[in-house]
Amino acid sequence: MTDEPTDEQFKDITLSFADDDTLEETSDDVEITLDLSDDVEEPSEDDGIDLNFGEEAPAEVEEDDESDDVADAAVAELRAELTSKFGDWYVLHTYSGMENRVKQNLENRVKALNMEDFIFEAVVPTEETVEIRNGAKKTVTRTSHPGYVLVRMDLTDDSWSAVRHTPSVTGFVGYGNTPVALDLEEVLKMLSPSVIAKAQAGAGQTSRRKKVEVADFSVGNSVMVVDGPFAGVHATIMEIHPHNEKVTVMVDFMGRETPIELDFSKVQKS
Repeated sequence: MTDEPTDEQFKDITLSFADDDTLEETSDDVEITLDLSDDVEEPSEDDGIDLNFGEEAPAEVEEDDESDDVADAAVAELRAELTSKFGDWYVLHTYSGMENRVKQNLENRVKALNMEDFIFEAVVPTEETVEIRNGAKKTVTRTSHPGYVLVRMDLTDDSWSAVRHTPSVTGFVGYGNTPVALDLEEVLKMLSPSVIAKAQAGAGQTSRRKKVEVADFSVGNSVMVVDGPFAGVHATIMEIHPHNEKVTVMVDFMGRETPIELDFSKVQKS
C-alpha cells in the first residue's frame, strides 16, 4: 500500500477552489490560491498535474491559409457536384450500427426491384476520428451521424415503399409519414467532413482538427492515481479532455472533495 502524501510532496501544487463545493468556472481576473508552504514554486511541466480549473481550455490552433484553401476548394467542388445531381436528398433512420448494412441492403433492393430510375444513391456520412486506446493514438473512419443514412431519390409511392421496407430501416425523417427533403446546405454539412479530410490527405496536409475519442475512460469511472503526489489515491473521473490527454478527477484532499487534473498516464481504472 502506498503511503499517504506528505506535506513535502504537496509543496509544488497550487489549488484553486470555487466559493462552494461545486466545480464552477471562475473569472480570468480572480484567482484564489491556497499556499501549502512558505516558498511555493511553479509546478514543473513534467509532474503531470495541473490544478488550475478556472481557465478555459486552450483555443484550437487555426489552420494555415494553404490548408483552408484546400478545404474550401473541396467544399466548392462538392457543392457543384450536389447541385448537378438529379433528385432530392432524404434521411433514413436506421438501427444504430447498421448504417453500412442498410446502404448495402438498399442498393441490392434497388437492383432487384428495378428502381434505378427513382432511387439513385445511398450515402453513410463519415468523419475521421482520433481514438486513444491504451495510450496509443489511431485515426479511424466512423459514422458521423449514427443511426442515419442519406438517400438521393425521386419520391413516389413505389420508391417510398422500396426504401421504407428495406431491412433495418425504421423510417424516413420527416413529419409523421411524410419524408422531408434536405436542402443543399444541410447535405453539404453532413458530407463535407469526409470530403475535406480526403482532399487534405491527398495534398499531404494535416486534416482539420479531428474529433478525439477516448476508449479507456468514461465520465463517472472510478480510477486510481498511479503516479505523482496522489499516487495510490482513489478518484472519480468528472471530465475528460481528449485533446490535452488529461482527465479531471475528484479526490479526497484534507477531508474535502477536490478536483485535480491529471495526464491519462497518471490514472488507471480501479
